[in-house]
Amino acid sequence: MGYPTKVQLIKRKDSEQWYINFPSAVAQAMEFERGEVVEWIIEDKGQLVLRRQRVPATAMKKKRPG
Repeated sequence: MGYPTKVQLIKRKDSEQWYINFPSAVAQAMEFERGEVVEWIIEDKGQLVLRRQRVPATAMKKKRPG
């Protein structure tokens, strides 16, 4: 299932900034943390890849107490 998201542009006098916001459902599913550093990689003009510098353990691999 995809999550359509608009690309936003803010133009200032001497610069411009582009923004792509993650829908909350995507950020929560990825377990992003505030201030986390990520890296964008351009695969081709149809695919932009976001890579984490530190990947947290998945919920399936976490040990349950017991």
